[in-house]
Amino acid sequence: MKINNRTELEAAGALYKEALDRQKKQILICAGTGCVAGGSLKVFDRMQQIMQERNIHCIVQLEKDSHEGIGLKKSGCHGFCEMGPLMRIEPEGILYTKVKVEDCEEIVEKTILGTEVVDRLVYKDKNGKAYIRQEDIPFYAKQTRIALEHCGRINAESLEEYLALGGYRAVAKALFDMTPEGIVEEMNKACLRGRGGGGFPTGKKWGQVLRQQEEEKYVVCNGDEGDPGAFMDRSMMEGDAHRVIEGMLIAGIATKAHHGYIYVRAEYPLAVQRLELAIESAEKAGLLGKDILGSGFDFDLQISQGAGAFVCGEGSALTASIEGNRGMPRVKPPRTVEKGLFEKPTVLNNVETYCNVPAILLKGAEWYATMGPENNHGTKAFALTGNVNNTGLIEVPMGTRLKEVIFDIGGGIKGGEFKAVQIGGPSGGCLCINPTEEHLDMHMDFDSLKKVGAMIGSGGLVVMNDQSCMVEVARFFMKFTQNESCGKCVPCREGTKRMLELLTDITEGRGTMEHIELLEELSEMISATALCGLGKTAASPVISTLKYFRDEYIAHVVDKKCPAGQCKALLNYKIDSDKCIGCTKCARNCPVGAISGELKKAHHIDVTKCIKCGACMEGCRFQAISKG
Repeated sequence: MKINNRTELEAAGALYKEALDRQKKQILICAGTGCVAGGSLKVFDRMQQIMQERNIHCIVQLEKDSHEGIGLKKSGCHGFCEMGPLMRIEPEGILYTKVKVEDCEEIVEKTILGTEVVDRLVYKDKNGKAYIRQEDIPFYAKQTRIALEHCGRINAESLEEYLALGGYRAVAKALFDMTPEGIVEEMNKACLRGRGGGGFPTGKKWGQVLRQQEEEKYVVCNGDEGDPGAFMDRSMMEGDAHRVIEGMLIAGIATKAHHGYIYVRAEYPLAVQRLELAIESAEKAGLLGKDILGSGFDFDLQISQGAGAFVCGEGSALTASIEGNRGMPRVKPPRTVEKGLFEKPTVLNNVETYCNVPAILLKGAEWYATMGPENNHGTKAFALTGNVNNTGLIEVPMGTRLKEVIFDIGGGIKGGEFKAVQIGGPSGGCLCINPTEEHLDMHMDFDSLKKVGAMIGSGGLVVMNDQSCMVEVARFFMKFTQNESCGKCVPCREGTKRMLELLTDITEGRGTMEHIELLEELSEMISATALCGLGKTAASPVISTLKYFRDEYIAHVVDKKCPAGQCKALLNYKIDSDKCIGCTKCARNCPVGAISGELKKAHHIDVTKCIKCGACMEGCRFQAISKG
């Protein structure tokens, strides 16, 4: 299939749309990384096998002349990751959760061939209320999906289905109805800010590259998603690769760039596979390469795989890595827009930013500006993880209140009371939250979070309950940052190492008030003098936890206690003599003989021998042992 012009593009889209409409039902089985790990591909194979055995016309790959039948598709991530493997059935909008191979026969019999719903597979909330339709589930009901619009709704490996839903029409509009300056202006009106962390205005960046007089320019997509717990970009590359490509193509048209690179970490093999397939199919269709849609515009695209260095999320380190050099940041100016990849002007945005672009061009900046507060328009995808009942991938309008994300979409706290939220990964901050404090009503946008010392970052959102030790949280993120430091500048290389040592001392009972003072001094120094943005924000978790949880630091260094009971070195196990019946199980479980006592009499722990392994507490049936 070769599409030579705009007319043929529109005709192909219409024909594929007709073929898609001929599918009486569509079975969309999540084939994102999470559900694949849970066995979703085995579910797909079993569904296909059953339909073949029953002589049901099963359409795995959409074609223009596809006859009436049942569409069976490997979709991208549906978002509700903890409930996977997931299966959506159209047109009813039914969502089945935790689907197993042995469920397939019943699904085909009752739902595909009949009109019944398999009740045990639909989502039920903690009160037992069942939700048959996906859109009715609270996790989905308050979301607004733009970047994730097609994830979980189309065959993730099909150019044809993407065309059926209007794919590449935004490219045609950019080529034939707009000037490069007009595209840049549309991005400015929409106020699309970079979704990779910094929130820099996309239109402003594109305009700077457009004004460069160099003949050769580049468009680069940052798919190096290194934050712990973040998987937004990965899901978009896996579930809607053509949308990423379309956004990059439009950036190339807007800046008169003819070469593109997608930088993806090698730990994302499925994303790489789907991107390679999408690039190949787009090239065959004439949507990449020479003379796209007969416009005379050329654009080639290739993938560059990174080795998983966190610092390569920084622009200059990323471009150095693509060039084949060690990924290390450089001093700025010059900026990437002036001298980026191969010393040429370069547009550099992340995956989510590009995924917003086609919708803005087709629906207009005014439509996009209806979502979110001033200067923070559109939506933002978050990876919601931690001590929350509903974990997964979400997308909400900018400015959505934090309590809506955690309690309405996330379903509230799991395993304790609400304590804090870590926003923006290692570069972000920990906010002190509880139901009576102002932070719970905080708006999730660039400017609101900046005011309280946090940042959206790439979109990691880790919720913590009251059993979380905030000093240990700061130590965890500092250890990650220190390990990932490229080592080029002294403040980051040596400063983070010293901070990690100080935090380790505090959590292991060797801390003093001087440790806290040194942490504050080092935080200020590193933030002011580190070479790149990653180094400048390395101390953010420490700064924010000292600000909002200083009492926990003081308890660690003065009282030598961990209020959350998580720092092993500061724990003291005690036996309540009123509850202990002298069963001797704790003494038998203790690996170092630290527990003594007679049968049927209260036992005692020798704290000088105790190695604080917790075996005694785990084995006590009478809850007679506590830690503090």
